[in-house]
Amino acid sequence: MTADLDQAVRAAHERYARTHPRSARAQQRALAVLPGGNTRSVLHFEPFPFRAERAEGAELVDIDGHRYVDFCGNYSAGLLGHEPEAVRAALRAALDDGMAIGATREQEIDLAERICRRFPGIDQVRFTNSGTEANLMAVGLALHHTGRRTVGVFDHGYHGGLLAFGELDAPESHPLNVPHPFRLAPFDDVSGLDELFAEPDLACVLVEMVQGSGGCRPASPVFLAELRRRCTEHGALLIVDEVMTSRLSPGGAQELLGVVGDLTTLGKYLGGGLSFGAFGGRRDIMAAFDPAAGGRLTQAGTFNNNAMTMAAALAVMDAELTDARLSDVNERGDRLRVELNDRFGAAGIPLWVTGLGSMLAFHSADDRILELFFHDALEHGLYFARRGFMALSMEITDAHTAALVDFASDWCSSQTGSARS
Repeated sequence: MTADLDQAVRAAHERYARTHPRSARAQQRALAVLPGGNTRSVLHFEPFPFRAERAEGAELVDIDGHRYVDFCGNYSAGLLGHEPEAVRAALRAALDDGMAIGATREQEIDLAERICRRFPGIDQVRFTNSGTEANLMAVGLALHHTGRRTVGVFDHGYHGGLLAFGELDAPESHPLNVPHPFRLAPFDDVSGLDELFAEPDLACVLVEMVQGSGGCRPASPVFLAELRRRCTEHGALLIVDEVMTSRLSPGGAQELLGVVGDLTTLGKYLGGGLSFGAFGGRRDIMAAFDPAAGGRLTQAGTFNNNAMTMAAALAVMDAELTDARLSDVNERGDRLRVELNDRFGAAGIPLWVTGLGSMLAFHSADDRILELFFHDALEHGLYFARRGFMALSMEITDAHTAALVDFASDWCSSQTGSARS
């Protein structure tokens, strides 16, 4: 690659700034009223993020008129694409019945029935407004059910803005985390489970079977089976965060990898583009919310069963989320991962892709290389998350993935031998 990576990054930033003047002005306006210029930190990148104006098919169009094939997929919430027609029709119909209704409705029963049929281990379910809420509720429920206090988690695990974890030697690196006693263990490391389960007060273990924000790292079936066994033996509940990974098969990662949790959390794309979350699991655990069964827990949330999300999610389950479409998008993601790694490996470039199915992530031995790759991809109309995350939508075609592979191949060819050192 270039002999001076810092200089190359500066040049990429300068080119970007010159071609995005309206986004630059928007960033200055935003900084006056929004700390950091945004209200979703992950969307920021240097020197400033483009401001999207609209979405068309598989593309985003920014306020400077640039078009990008959207490989980011709204960080996995955009599985159905930008304009799923069945969801749009359901929302139009729901508007006619009233939007803010403080009462129970049949639609939430309909949706709950579909979720319980679809996902293994969910006998009963309750709705929230986000995956973060769902994980917070599931953890609280597990503490109540077991009478214990400690929550087991894994390095680089992310379960929402209040349940985020980094390196093993820096468990306190996320100051906004809720103040539960956490016990951090190495992800996908069977030997690390010994120390985790040495904690007698362990109430639950919270895990993503494929870490999404943690770099699309899949856990091995051996690790997951042993984790399941240890939880059962220890009397701790296994909470499977499927907020992202439920896209990997009709029954989510649990069906795909053959390990079922005691509680499951959902979110993201199941709302069809609207804010959505859910947590559910074994009937005896969920009974804590049932007064008739002696349950003492209550769940607040003005918009838990809001009319628009219920209508959108039903349309997702009934019309958009077919087994064939899920299989297609995940097979496409697996092919893309292999092809990209082939190109990087053949060129000796220190970039690689991890993931499973339609969840993928670029990685680099030097973050400046990923910064250059990201900005050069933007210049060629290809958008993925700056940190390297990709979540393919059902609007992404083989032609789109071929364009990304061709770009990667050409980009590798354009680099000099310094990347191989």
